[in-house]
Amino acid sequence: MKTYFLLFAAFLLTISSIAQEKAEPWFKDGEAQIVPAFVNASDWIRTDLWVETTFDTDGDGKPDRMHVDVTRPKQTETDGLKLPVIYESSPYFAGVAPETEGAFYNVFQELGEKSKEIVHPSVTRRGERPIISNTQIHTWVPRGYIVVHSSSPGTGLSQGSPTVGGDNESLAPKAVIDWLNGRAKGYTTPDGNEEVKAYWATGKVGMTGTSYNGTIPLAAATTGVEGLEAIIPIAPNTSYYHYYRSNGLVRSPGGYLGEDVDVLYNFIHSGDESKRAHNNAKYRDDEIKNGIDRVTGDYNEFWAGRDYLNDMKPMKAALFMAHGFNDWNVMPEHSYRIYKKAEEMGLPVKIYYHQKGHGGPPPLSMMNKWFTKYLFGIDNGIEKGPKSWIVREDDDNDNPTAYANYPNPDAEKVTLHLNSTSPNEGVLAIKKKRTRQLQAMLRDDYHFSGDSLAQLQNSIHRLLFVTPVLKEDLHLSGLSKLNIKLASSKPAANLSVWMVSLPWNNAPDAKITDNIITRGWADPQNYKSITESEPLKPSEFYEMSFDLIPDDQIIPAGQQIGLMIFSSDNKFTLLPKPGTILTVDLDETTIEIPVVGGEKAFRKAITN
Repeated sequence: MKTYFLLFAAFLLTISSIAQEKAEPWFKDGEAQIVPAFVNASDWIRTDLWVETTFDTDGDGKPDRMHVDVTRPKQTETDGLKLPVIYESSPYFAGVAPETEGAFYNVFQELGEKSKEIVHPSVTRRGERPIISNTQIHTWVPRGYIVVHSSSPGTGLSQGSPTVGGDNESLAPKAVIDWLNGRAKGYTTPDGNEEVKAYWATGKVGMTGTSYNGTIPLAAATTGVEGLEAIIPIAPNTSYYHYYRSNGLVRSPGGYLGEDVDVLYNFIHSGDESKRAHNNAKYRDDEIKNGIDRVTGDYNEFWAGRDYLNDMKPMKAALFMAHGFNDWNVMPEHSYRIYKKAEEMGLPVKIYYHQKGHGGPPPLSMMNKWFTKYLFGIDNGIEKGPKSWIVREDDDNDNPTAYANYPNPDAEKVTLHLNSTSPNEGVLAIKKKRTRQLQAMLRDDYHFSGDSLAQLQNSIHRLLFVTPVLKEDLHLSGLSKLNIKLASSKPAANLSVWMVSLPWNNAPDAKITDNIITRGWADPQNYKSITESEPLKPSEFYEMSFDLIPDDQIIPAGQQIGLMIFSSDNKFTLLPKPGTILTVDLDETTIEIPVVGGEKAFRKAITN
C-alpha cells in the first residue's frame, strides 16, 4: 500500500510538472525551448482580421486595412497566457503574376535611349482564410511565441496599393504592431465595425523574413514603432536604387535581366481587382514610370524615397542582419550599408554572412537567442561578444566563424597598380611601373560573358591583370575600390568590373567562391556623382572611383587574384550593339583591396 501511495504521489508530481510546463515557455542555454503543450498544431488557435492603417492608397476615401492572420497556442485562450509575437509580412503570400512575354524590359538597346513599353500581366489571387501563410509557425509556436502574418498593401486581401518601397509599405506593418499593442484597431471583416483585440499579446514583437519579406522588417523599424524590439532581415532589399541601378548605371538584379520597379509592381499586385485600375494609374503609370528614369540611371527623389538608409533616424529595434556574399540578386551591399549605419547609431547589431546565394538565415540557435533576449528579456549575452559571424568557404551555413566585426578590423587597404605585360593583360603590383605605359583598349561585345572572358588566354574584349600566384592563403574582408581613368568612343558606355580567382574552376562541383570574388558596375557619365550624368566626349579621359560589392573571402594558395575590366555584362547590364571602345589609362588606374594583415600579409602571400 505504501508503495502504491508513493507511486501515486510521483504521478501527481509529474502531472503537476507537466501542467506547469503547459502554462508557460521555458529556457535553457539562453534559448526558448520547445514546450510539449504547444506542439500539437490541432490545438492552435488560428484566426484572421483586418487592421486599420493611417493611409488610403486605393483612393476609396477610407483608411486601408491590412489582412492579418494569427496562430497562437490554445493556452493564450484557456489559461490567459500572454506571449510575444514573431511577425512576417509579405507581398507574395497571395500569389504573383505569371512569366509573360514582354513583361520585362528589352535590354538590347543603346544606352541613353528610352525603353520600349512593357506588358503588364495580372495576378490571379490565391489563398484561403484564415491562413495567409504557414511560414514561421512550426519553428516559433512550439517555443512559446505567437506567429502573425500580414499581406502587404494591395496584395491578397489587404486593401490599398503596392508602391514597391513607398511609405505605405513601412506604415502597414507599423499599424499591425500598433494593433498588437492596443494603439490601432482591428476588425473581423475588411469593411465592418466589429473589433478584434490582441489581448493575448505582451506587446513585444520580433520580425523576420527573406528578400522582400526581409525588407519589410527594416521598413517597419525605420518608423520607430514602439513594441518592435528586434528584427532579423535575411537578404533584404534596403534600397531600390541599389537593386536596379549601380553607380549611375541601369543594372538588373542577377537572374532578372530587364526587371525594374514597375515590373516588380506588376508581379505582386494581387489585391482587389476592382481597385487595380486606380492603383495602376496613380502608382505604376505615374509615380513609378516618371520616377525610375531608365534613360540616365541617376539617383533622384524617387529613389531617395525608397532608400531605407535615409529613414533610419527613428529606428530602435535590435538588428541582426543576414546575407550571402554571393547573392547576385539582392547583393550583400544592401545589408552592409544598413548594418554600418545601425552600428554608428549605437543600436544592438550583429551580422551573419555565408558564401552562398540568395537567402539563407542564421543558425536557428542564434535567431532563437536574439528573439529570446529582446522579446522575453532573458539575459543570454547574445548582444555581447563578436559582432560578425561568417561562414567560411568549405563550411556549412550552420557553422559560422566569429570575428570581432565586419569588415575584419585587421583588414587594411592595399593599393595595386596595373602593370601591363601585353596589350590587354598584365600584373597587379604594389609598385607602379617607372616608365609610362601605353593606354589599354577594349572593345565592347555582350556576346562574351564575364565567365568566358575570365577564362580566355587573351581577348580584345577585356583587360585582365593578375597578382603573382599566391604562395599562401590571403584573406580579403570588406570593400574593394576601383579608381579608373578612361575614355569612351561613344557618349555612353557600360563599365563592368569583376575580381576573380584564377585559374577558373569549371568542374561540375565548383563553388562560386572558386571563381568569383566580387563585382561592380558603373556609368562613366556619372563620374562626378550618381545624381548627375553628362554625355562623354569621345576620346576625352574621365576619372571616377567606386566601391565593388562587399566580400569576405579567403583566396587559397595556388590561385591568382584577377582584376577584369570590360564593358557590357550580359548577366546584368543593358546590351548595346558591339563596337564601343573603352581606353584605360593604366598609369592612373588602381584597385584597392581589403587585405587582413595589410600590405605585409599581401607581400608575404606572393613571395613566400
